[in-house]
Amino acid sequence: MDSQTRPAVRDGLGVGLAVGLSGLAFGAAAVAAGLGVAQACALSVVAFTGASQFALIGVVAGGGNLIAGALGAVLLGGRNALYGLRLAPTLGVRGWRRLLTAHLVIDETTAVATAQPAPRSARAGFWATAISLYLTWNLSTLFGALGAARLGNPETYGLDVVGPAAFLALLWPRLTSGGTERIVALLAMAIAVATTPLLPPGVPIMLAAVAALAGIVRRTPPVRPAPEELSRV
Repeated sequence: MDSQTRPAVRDGLGVGLAVGLSGLAFGAAAVAAGLGVAQACALSVVAFTGASQFALIGVVAGGGNLIAGALGAVLLGGRNALYGLRLAPTLGVRGWRRLLTAHLVIDETTAVATAQPAPRSARAGFWATAISLYLTWNLSTLFGALGAARLGNPETYGLDVVGPAAFLALLWPRLTSGGTERIVALLAMAIAVATTPLLPPGVPIMLAAVAALAGIVRRTPPVRPAPEELSRV
């Protein structure tokens, strides 16, 4: 690990450990919704995308059937496919490793990777986030599920704000950089904040991606006529 990758690894470990602790809330909520400890843990291992997991148990807790909950979870998880398209050239994974890597492409790993200045540091940040978050999230799910009866309301411990706080830390450099990055960051933040009270978890993040269009439009250079075309005028 050198000076180029060290900050990326530090960011990845920080986000992974901080956000992973919110698995305590998921484990407790899953058991409260009627899932067993083994079911809650299996869902974290196989699904590994917080918004989709919370959406699924939310439907189950509200009396909905498993099919409806699964469809909602798949819809929210669909944004990860778009993340994969964005990260594929940077990660450069081939063969069977693509399947494993795709399982780890989520909000947090994408945020850390895309915040890095170079492909090498982006890969380091991605894997640092992915490994630390996967391990912490699954262990926290287990502990949360086992201690659901004693944990009480997860919001009492402030676990519900860990994820947003981590994303704000990643967003802050963009807000202070100026120029196009600041415009895109502020627009994305405004979209997410405005739609969060109205839409299911995960959907505001998908809509916030529309802010990237502002950056594309702003950076697209005007089309200039070729010299031979000017000579014809």
